[in-house]
Amino acid sequence: MFQAHNNQFQLNLPSTLGPKLIKFSYFFIALFLFSCGDTKSEKAKEETQASEQTENTVATNTTSKTILCFGDSITAGYGLDDSNDAYPAILQQKIDSLNLDYTVINSGVSGETTAGGKSRIDWVIKQNMDIFLLELGANDGLRGVTLSETHSNLQAIIDVVREKSPETTIILAGMELPPNMGQDYTSEFRKLYADLAEKNKLVFIPFILKDVGGIASLNQSDGIHPTVEGHKVVANTVWETLKPLLVD
Repeated sequence: MFQAHNNQFQLNLPSTLGPKLIKFSYFFIALFLFSCGDTKSEKAKEETQASEQTENTVATNTTSKTILCFGDSITAGYGLDDSNDAYPAILQQKIDSLNLDYTVINSGVSGETTAGGKSRIDWVIKQNMDIFLLELGANDGLRGVTLSETHSNLQAIIDVVREKSPETTIILAGMELPPNMGQDYTSEFRKLYADLAEKNKLVFIPFILKDVGGIASLNQSDGIHPTVEGHKVVANTVWETLKPLLVD
C-alpha cells in the first residue's frame, strides 16, 4: 500500500505535478479511505484464515526450510480469486523451479497495522522459520500514527524474532507515503525503514510496491491492491533480494 525501493519519490516537487504523480497521490488517498473501512469481522476472518494456512503449511512441510511473509493486505493478496496469485505463492513457484527446499508461508492480514503485527508475533514465532519477511507500516502512515509508535512497533517485532529465533534472517520491506501527507512526515516515514534496516543490520527492500503503486493496469478497481499481474511484479522485486539468500 505504499512504496519504497530504488525508485524513491522526491519531495522537492515543482509546482506543476506530472500526471503519474497525481495518479499516485489519488492511489494513496483511496487506500486511506479503504483501510479505514475494514471491519473487525473481516479482519478477524482473514486473521483466522492466515493462521489456518500457516498451521496447514507447517504441518505438511516439516522438512523444508521456511520463509514466512508477515504483512498486511499486500502480502495477504487481498481481492484475488486465487491465493496462488499472491506474491508469496509466486515466490514459491520460483523456488520450486530451482528445486530449492524452501516453503513460503503467507502470514498476511488485510488492514494490519504495526500494532496488530506486534500483538500476533508471539504466536507466529512459535514455528521455526529460516527467513522472516516483514512488510508492515502502510496502514500506520495513512492513518497518521506517530512515527515513534510505528518505529517502536516494528523494532519490537524485530526484537521478538531476534530473541526467539536468532538464526532467522530478517528482510525488512519499506514503504513510502504520498507527498500530500506532508513533506516532513513523508520523508521521515521513508527514513524510518532505512534507519531500522541499518540499525538492526537487516536485509532491506526499500519499496515493495516498486513499479506497481499508482499504475492502474497493475491494480484492482479499488486502485489499491495489485492485480495478478501486479503481484508478479511485486514477486520479482522481492525475488531480487531473496534469491541470493537461497542460492549462495
